[in-house]
Amino acid sequence: MTEPRRRLPFGSEDELPYSKGVMARSLMATGVPAMWAYELASRIERDLRERGAQAIDHERLRGLAGEVLGEEEGERTARRLLRFERLRQLDLPVVILVGGATGTGKSTVATEVAHRLGITRVTSTDFIRQTLRGFFSQEFMPSVHHSSFEAGEGLPAAEREAGDPLLLGFIDQTRHVLVGVNASIDRALQEGWSMVLEGVHLVPGMVPDRLPHALLVHVVMSIEPEEVHASHFAIRDSMSGGSRPHDKYLERLADIRHIQDFIVEEARKVGIRVIENRGVEGAIGELMEIVLDRVDELQPVP
Repeated sequence: MTEPRRRLPFGSEDELPYSKGVMARSLMATGVPAMWAYELASRIERDLRERGAQAIDHERLRGLAGEVLGEEEGERTARRLLRFERLRQLDLPVVILVGGATGTGKSTVATEVAHRLGITRVTSTDFIRQTLRGFFSQEFMPSVHHSSFEAGEGLPAAEREAGDPLLLGFIDQTRHVLVGVNASIDRALQEGWSMVLEGVHLVPGMVPDRLPHALLVHVVMSIEPEEVHASHFAIRDSMSGGSRPHDKYLERLADIRHIQDFIVEEARKVGIRVIENRGVEGAIGELMEIVLDRVDELQPVP
């Protein structure tokens, strides 16, 4: 069964049937802070009531947004809403891939973007790797039984000596995990589902660069400088209640960043956008803009 699509307040390019709650959520999804989103939604509600209208046209929305948010921000907000509704109206599943090394904020950004877009299917390549561990013994598939930055330890001695063991192990693990990734994407496309997939194994050049009958967005997260990257592990440790102790990651930080350098280099080779995570809200906003830019490529905004 095809996943039902929730409609945003635009009925067409020019007119928006109105619901205050939906409008406020839509505004927040496009990056308007909650307080201002509800203020603008209330202002629109008053305007409709005063005019006895059931819908608001795009030009009037832009004017009201300008009164609440300022002219420049009001213009941007009205335009974002139009682009956002164009995404909602696409008769295509949306597949978003968020790659990047351990500790770059992939899961936080992926989860929030999925929430803003109303996508309920969010998974990680680590989950797929864990599933593979249950099916294949360490003797049969050693690399998947290690963390991404430890996978080289599972390679035979001859393979470790053939080059950079850290990257060779990571690439071997990635190839195995991507079998499950591709199967998950294929199932989503068969069912017409949208999904967000995040993980270190989404290496540019090793995953599809286009999908039939789907809107595909692939980005890579990175983090600089090294001290900021290290601090993310301490934050993750405290937020997980100690279930993801940061000492292990700090001890292998140089290896983690070596993998980051490799993934970023591969992204730049094939033209995949790299989002430097200078702050979670900025990274989320940048990914949302990339998604909406892809919509504009399919349906340009006049």
